[in-house]
Amino acid sequence: MAATTFLETPQRRRLAYHKSEGAGPTVVFLGGLRSDMEGTKAVHLEDWARARGQAYLRFDYSGHGESSGRFEEGCIGDWHEDTVAAVSALTEGPLIVVGSSMGGWQALLLARVMPERIAGMVTIAAAPDFTEDGYWASFTDAQKEALETVGHVELPSDYMEPYIITKRMIEDGRTRLVLRSPLNLPFPVRFLQGTADTAVSTDTAVRLLDHASGPDMRLLLVKDADHRFSDGPCLGLIEDAVRDVIGGN
Repeated sequence: MAATTFLETPQRRRLAYHKSEGAGPTVVFLGGLRSDMEGTKAVHLEDWARARGQAYLRFDYSGHGESSGRFEEGCIGDWHEDTVAAVSALTEGPLIVVGSSMGGWQALLLARVMPERIAGMVTIAAAPDFTEDGYWASFTDAQKEALETVGHVELPSDYMEPYIITKRMIEDGRTRLVLRSPLNLPFPVRFLQGTADTAVSTDTAVRLLDHASGPDMRLLLVKDADHRFSDGPCLGLIEDAVRDVIGGN
C-alpha cells in the first residue's frame, strides 16, 4: 500500500489523500459522514480504477481519517471547501465524481461550483440536506434547546459510536441546501439506493431524482441493500455505474 500523502489547503487544513495516475477522466471518491478513505467502497474503487488504468483520487475530509482537525469542529461547508481544494490541487481535466451518503451531498455541491469539470456522477445512498431534513426535522424540543445551551447533541448511529451534532453544523447546513433551489446536473448521473437503508430512505432518493434536472439521470433501487452498500453485488453495481457514466469520455 502506498504511503499517505498530505495536502495543505487554503484554509490551512492538512488533508490526507491517495492518488493513482492514469487516463482521464479522474474518478474522485467522496466519503460519508465520519467515514474515511480506507472504507471498503473507496479502496475497492481504487483497485478497479487501477486495473483499468484510470486516474483515481480518494481523500479524508478534515476531522476524518488521517486528516487534521476534529470531527466536532467541522461542518458541511468546511468539507465542501476540502473537496474543492483537493479537486483543484490534485486533479486536472474532467472528473467522474462518486459520492457516498454525505459525499453525495458534497458531489452535488461540487457540481454547483465547477459543473464544467464534471463529466459524470454516481451517488450511493446520497444524503442531500440531511442536517435540515434528517437531524433538525427530527429533533425534540429538548434537543433543540440543547443545541442553544450546550452547543451540541449526541445522536446514536447504527454503524459506529454516537455522532456529535453541533449547532454550527446545523446552521451551516442551512446555507448549503441543494433541494430548495434549482439543481442542474448537465452530465450523466446514476443514483444508487438500497431499500433496506435505515440512514437514508428511498423517499430521499426519489425526491433527489425528481428535483434535479439533467439530460441523463437514472435511479437504481436495490432490494434489501443497506446503507453500507458494500457487499460484492453492490460493489459490482458501483463499478457498472461508474463505467456507464464514463461512457465515451
